[in-house]
Amino acid sequence: MDGRAVVVGGGIGGLAAGLGLRAAGWEVTVLERAPGLPDAGTGLGIWPGAMRALDALGVGDEVRRRGRRQSGGSIRRPDGSRIATIDVGRIERRHGEPVHLVTRPALLATLAAALPGAALRFAAPVADPGALLDAYDLVVGADGINSVVRAAVHGERYPLRYAGTVAWRGVVDAEPAEGGETWGRGRKFGLTPVGGGRTNWYASVSLPPGHPAPADDVAELRRLFGDWHPPVRRVLDALTPAGVLRHEIRELTPLPSYVSGRVALLGDAAHAMTPDLGQGACQALIDAVALADCVRAADDLPAALRAYDRRRRRPTQRIAAGARWAGRLSQARRMLPLRDAVLRLALAAGPPA
Repeated sequence: MDGRAVVVGGGIGGLAAGLGLRAAGWEVTVLERAPGLPDAGTGLGIWPGAMRALDALGVGDEVRRRGRRQSGGSIRRPDGSRIATIDVGRIERRHGEPVHLVTRPALLATLAAALPGAALRFAAPVADPGALLDAYDLVVGADGINSVVRAAVHGERYPLRYAGTVAWRGVVDAEPAEGGETWGRGRKFGLTPVGGGRTNWYASVSLPPGHPAPADDVAELRRLFGDWHPPVRRVLDALTPAGVLRHEIRELTPLPSYVSGRVALLGDAAHAMTPDLGQGACQALIDAVALADCVRAADDLPAALRAYDRRRRRPTQRIAAGARWAGRLSQARRMLPLRDAVLRLALAAGPPA
């Protein structure tokens, strides 16, 4: 089976879907609303399952070359005392592959370079996804959390919902001795060294709906975390207003299907989740390869899309539920000794790989 496919969205999942469908024999066009690839962005953890997806797309070795292995880390309290140790070596022993850190721009550039230039169109927003069905056999919605393709398929029946936290993130010129997270009462701060003396950082705070935005994000971060242990304070000292991104964390109400007719959804368009397990980009990559595999294996497109939905919807929705649970655990306000004990048990069981 072959045909013409259009992928709406040229992010990680969209570029991966374009590569996978081309390898399956389809003519593919990827439409990206941005004018070009980003030249700045935070680091991503690529877990073994996602690295296998990149290998299937033929770009795994290049991602390994452009990234670095993630070292171990710790979960600590605001005073620096250790709650638990993150054993990333166990992941490699279990799955034969470490977690790799790569910046979002490097990953996007690697995926885009593997596509023919004519297949990827920048500055190409899509206002009416339904009209694409007149020109293409398959429409893939990979256009993120605010997906116009999902809205065309499902309307407002499955809305985004506020997850109860506000997050800040960025990259600074500072590198702690180790990465990890610090968990306080209703707030946390994470550090991920990405090499070259730079660190990806993020912070989140539990806040009720309708909270006012701070007038000064840097001042607010220093107010919230300024008395935490030294690695956090060093990052706070290095912050500049231009280097801080702030956003409410939202997640998608679970969808009853990732497909409708000749339309398929993947990545955040299908299952936008909280970032607490670090699985958003990974699951988008796995979605893309699964979609291409199902299209390659089936005799007709409806059967292929049904197979894709069976293969990916339940696993991704389980991971989204796990991320939601992890976020609530990390930002608990009461019974912190019990929280710490639950964390140690969860780390012993291991995260999704």
